[in-house]
Amino acid sequence: MNERNIRTWMLLGDERVRRLQSSHVAVFGLGGVGSWCAEALARSGVGRLTLVDSDTVSQSNLNRQLCALTSTLGKPKAEVVRSRLLDLNPDLCVNAIVGLYDAAHRDEFFADYDYIVDAIDLVSCKLDLIETAKNRSIPIVSALGTGNKCDASQLKISDIKKTSGCPLARVVRKELRQRGIEHLDVVFSTEEAMEAAQPETPPPGRRSVPGSLVWVPASAGLLLCQHVVRSLTAL
Repeated sequence: MNERNIRTWMLLGDERVRRLQSSHVAVFGLGGVGSWCAEALARSGVGRLTLVDSDTVSQSNLNRQLCALTSTLGKPKAEVVRSRLLDLNPDLCVNAIVGLYDAAHRDEFFADYDYIVDAIDLVSCKLDLIETAKNRSIPIVSALGTGNKCDASQLKISDIKKTSGCPLARVVRKELRQRGIEHLDVVFSTEEAMEAAQPETPPPGRRSVPGSLVWVPASAGLLLCQHVVRSLTAL
């Protein structure tokens, strides 16, 4: 057993560790939730990762995103995370896709995934990713809203039918039902959102931006990783 994985092996054993090493997981969205999830998956021993994000690292990411450092400002998040994970484990197989997932280009993003993590912000893209994964019988888990919240202990893993207190969950649940999808594993928070003070000039095209504290999206990312690893290993 490689010393790198010894503490994981002590709990999971040979068969489960081998299963993780042979698994291919895609993480769509590498922001405050997805960046932490991607690294946790790599540290858990997943052998092949595909990382998808169209954005670059900005200063406003520094308070919460694992990929955000002064040295990475302006660089594509997918490439930054890939470099970081290869520094963690040079034996990893990591594919970075710098691009925006949407319905018009979905075939460019799909491969032989054993699991998909949906950490996408845009609702239309999120819905299409979920529907496509379901149609292709690829297991998927989705992150719901973590903005304007401060209590990570109120995060839960659940079927979307059992969610409460999350406005994004209501929207996604309704839209999925119209597509004939009743069940979806999600990470969501029951916490009521805070009222966030706004910058003097929100970004173009947005009336407001959510506030975010590192421990909430980071905890959501770790819960996503937990769900994937336990699902892949039947733990």
